[in-house]
Amino acid sequence: MKINIKATNFELTEAIKSYLEEKLGTLERILPVGDESVMVDAEVGKITKHHQHGDVFKAEVNLHFAHYYLRAEAYEGDLYAAIDEVRDEIVRQVNASIAKKNTLLRRGRRILKGMIHGVAFWRRKK
Repeated sequence: MKINIKATNFELTEAIKSYLEEKLGTLERILPVGDESVMVDAEVGKITKHHQHGDVFKAEVNLHFAHYYLRAEAYEGDLYAAIDEVRDEIVRQVNASIAKKNTLLRRGRRILKGMIHGVAFWRRKK
């Protein structure tokens, strides 16, 4: 998995970079095994330079894997909270997309099996 990190309107420290890599590294457990084309583009930043309260920090993640393009962003008063929130959102989206794919595959298999059984049952009567 390749992770690209970008900082906007503040200096990216090693602590923030390692925290972000640690949080996004857990995505490997739920993504398809052996897929080398997984790419994560993460952007963290300060959305305003002069306010001291409110949602000052932004974290954004763009994830590309197996023909899926997922995007999540979060705004918080603390940068680490924004990173945690964006990670939770992207995990939810990955799980939903994988579950949807599995549901569609099962439904297709069920229809195909019904068609095969219907044809076999029809042939037995003759």
